Amino acid sequence: QVHLVESGGGLVQAGGSLRLSCAASGRTFSRRNMAWFRQAPGKEREFVAAISWIGSSTYYADSVKGRFTISRDNAKTTVYLQMNTLKPEDTAVYYCAAGSSTISTTSAYYTALGSYDYWGQGTQVTVSS
Repeated sequence: QVHLVESGGGLVQAGGSLRLSCAASGRTFSRRNMAWFRQAPGKEREFVAAISWIGSSTYYADSVKGRFTISRDNAKTTVYLQMNTLKPEDTAVYYCAAGSSTISTTSAYYTALGSYDYWGQGTQVTVSS
């Protein structure tokens, strides 16, 4: 099992920055793909960013590319999401997700909900205009 706890959410002005953290505990964190998803009220949960367990390849949704950066610190068993130039459209509950050690050559694998087995409780991010 893997337990994930997100932190760092809050209310910020448009154009501001926020850094989310996801602390993981349990088995083989360093050998799991990690990702961030978000869900706005009345909408489906959508992919935001992912980082692979080997090589630390990163993947981003088009809507956040160039603004958000995902990273991981295996020694601290923590994954981060640095969010810059925030927009009101970024308002959502952000969830940290842990997957398997599957290695894929396609970005589609890392963006899929089904590729992840463990989820945090979420942290609210609100961006005001």
